[in-house]
Amino acid sequence: MTSASAEQPISIAIIGSGLIGPRHAQSILRNPQATLHSLTDPAPHAIQIATSLPTTYHSSLPSLLSSTPLPTAVLICTPNHTHVAIAISCIEVGIKYVLVEKPVSTSIQEGAKLLSVAKEHDATILVGHHRRFNPYLISAKTELDSGVLGQIIGVQGIWALKKSSSYFDGIGEWRRNGESGGVVLINLIHELDLLQYLLGKITMVSAIESKKTRGFDAEEGGAIILRFECGAVGTFLLSDAVPSPWNFEAGTGENPTVPKVGKENGAGGFYRILGTRGGISVPDLTRWSYEVGEGDKAWNDELKKDKIEVDTEIVPFDEQIKHLVQVVKEGKKPKCSGEEGLSAMVVCEAVRVAMKSGTMVQIEGLDIVKRSSKHN
Repeated sequence: MTSASAEQPISIAIIGSGLIGPRHAQSILRNPQATLHSLTDPAPHAIQIATSLPTTYHSSLPSLLSSTPLPTAVLICTPNHTHVAIAISCIEVGIKYVLVEKPVSTSIQEGAKLLSVAKEHDATILVGHHRRFNPYLISAKTELDSGVLGQIIGVQGIWALKKSSSYFDGIGEWRRNGESGGVVLINLIHELDLLQYLLGKITMVSAIESKKTRGFDAEEGGAIILRFECGAVGTFLLSDAVPSPWNFEAGTGENPTVPKVGKENGAGGFYRILGTRGGISVPDLTRWSYEVGEGDKAWNDELKKDKIEVDTEIVPFDEQIKHLVQVVKEGKKPKCSGEEGLSAMVVCEAVRVAMKSGTMVQIEGLDIVKRSSKHN
């Protein structure tokens, strides 16, 4: 951008007024370098949301895309299966910055198509994996990158809570669908993105689907085995149908609609990451290791417990908008690019294939390949 335009706030339009759209709107309004261009959603409730904000309301995508001036960037917060078509429509009218809520698509082919169109039009895709901006994950990433834990050997994770029946009703009825809904695409995708952000690419998965209790086509959970490109292995337990404090939302307090349950209540961490020189748990950010000294220390020696510092003042959604502004104004590389967002989608698809087939699934780029049940 020119020096003059660099001083002007960027205009950001929000498409979709469900659970996430209004949260993004508040983050935009709090950022002096951004303005809320408009809110677009044909749903009747969207009018009330839009009138509560200092912005323009559009009842349809064509209305937004024919408006003057167009927004500098758009945030797509619509049902999963609509992400790609809406993003492509925005790019084709000349909008150069598109932040798509996760998942970037509901199929690998559609996601690849979006990236191809973006490249053709010199547009930048960002994917809304906002947890990369979470202070607990920022501190965990710094810890891992420092090498203090040594070679990473394994990770254990869990995401479990009980969703209300109303979550699947009305405008949320699409969440019952086995293709566009389900806990894998809606929730596990966040965890897989974070694990790849922390530990590198996942190259193999094996999974067993848990018992369904609601009668919907969408999966409710499962148990998953992971192998990473770095050689580390992991396990992950997943469910959206059980009461539990062991999930990202309750552990970090990030989502205001989910009560925070910290370690002071005995909840503990939702990730445990193990290295040759020590291990950490997240989000309590406790490091366990041996005192550095002479001799080979092992299980007979006392473990040392250290607390890792974390800046709890960071608000992830606010940081994500701040980052979007930096991408537009400074040409900064997206923290989660379209390619990285699609990579998480590929792993999700591999998990679903593994659940249905009962086989180990290898991930090779954008391809997933069924293998025998024997783990190499």
